[in-house]
Amino acid sequence: MSDTPTLATTPKPSWVDIFRNYLRPRMLGMLSLGFASGLPYMLIYSELAFWMKKEGVDLSVIGFFAWIGMAYTLKVLWAPVVDRLEIPWLTARMGHRRSWMLLAITGTVIGMLVIASADPSTSVMQLALGAVILATSGATLDISIDAWRIEAAPTDEQTNMAASYVLGYRLAIWGSGLSYIVAGLFNWNIAYLFMAAVMALNGCVVFFIQEPSRELRKRAANAKEALVENIVRPFFGFVERLGVWTPIVFLLVATYLISDKTMGPMAKPMYQAVGYTEIQVGLVSSMFGPWPVIIGGFVAGAISLKLGLMRCLLIGSALMVVTNGAFAWLSTVSEPKTIYLFVTVGADNLAAGFAATVFIAYLSSLCDLKFAATQYAFLSAMFNLIGKTMSGFTGMIAEKIGFEGFFIFSALLGVPAIMLALILLFFGPDGAKGIRNDAALEPSTD
Repeated sequence: MSDTPTLATTPKPSWVDIFRNYLRPRMLGMLSLGFASGLPYMLIYSELAFWMKKEGVDLSVIGFFAWIGMAYTLKVLWAPVVDRLEIPWLTARMGHRRSWMLLAITGTVIGMLVIASADPSTSVMQLALGAVILATSGATLDISIDAWRIEAAPTDEQTNMAASYVLGYRLAIWGSGLSYIVAGLFNWNIAYLFMAAVMALNGCVVFFIQEPSRELRKRAANAKEALVENIVRPFFGFVERLGVWTPIVFLLVATYLISDKTMGPMAKPMYQAVGYTEIQVGLVSSMFGPWPVIIGGFVAGAISLKLGLMRCLLIGSALMVVTNGAFAWLSTVSEPKTIYLFVTVGADNLAAGFAATVFIAYLSSLCDLKFAATQYAFLSAMFNLIGKTMSGFTGMIAEKIGFEGFFIFSALLGVPAIMLALILLFFGPDGAKGIRNDAALEPSTD
């Protein structure tokens, strides 16, 4: 009889098990939180500009309002506060993550109410105040939701959680479109009141989701300890876990979505240059477009359990290069047929939904549970800052080399991410591959 121990292998889940996983309370809660995350963003970036333009506000002023949305990039500056500070009375009764969610959701509702009581033609400053409250509260809500997602589920469920989040976010984009209907029937003040009610009603989910278990961190005895505990440890924690692979991982994070973010601003101008009408673009982009994104997200969540996170990350990066390159072909068609737009946008959105879902799961897996909010905010700021900086130069590049050359260029920007993903897949340690040690996570009862 051999003394060699036999290793127990975890069986791969069936497709039925994967589908049932999405119906668990934790996943449904993530769906609702994704909606809560997306609604404030849309009400700042899209609907508010439309209302202001209708009321005759100068385009220069409307442009300045876009800076308010920088709160979503700068949230890393106050993420350590959300990660560490306890809210008096509320944290003791609801837990750390849920109490911050409730506070942030309350802030978004207040911001919408301030906007709803304003008149853009006479009180732009009040409108700006409401937008600042809404953006800051929305960014804070993102911090707490990201941390909850990371802490509430083990690594092998992070892609499923990300897929539920993406679906909720997309539903918020659709839901925000109802504000146009309400504004058309009544006015924009009523529309923002309606959205505030929707946000408050959906926000009740925080009373039903479970507060995840988290490791308690010691209180700082002085300012130096506070600096080390809240700033130094979260950021240098990456180096401790990833070692010499830290630069490779950071480069992958910074460049993974750069191809998609770079081509985005020039897609609609290219449609117009080719000769597509508003009706063609509206039908394909708004009515059909979101569905491939959702399908791509759920496909990513399903096959990541079969293939692993890193392989799916590689697939997503390759898909974005190919589908973004398809826009170069579209820019050369002589006849703007709807089927061409249908296929190109559908393929690109399917790839984008797949890649974004896997990428969110990968970022989540890189975070230490003790510093989840701070580290995720840092990683998201990294790729958002690079993407937004590059997108500002897209018009100049397209003017110089034309749309065909521009979209080939944007597709090639995704090649470094493919190379980095290959290096990590074959040579990287488990931590760099997104394989997190979940021993500290207590199993959930849902």
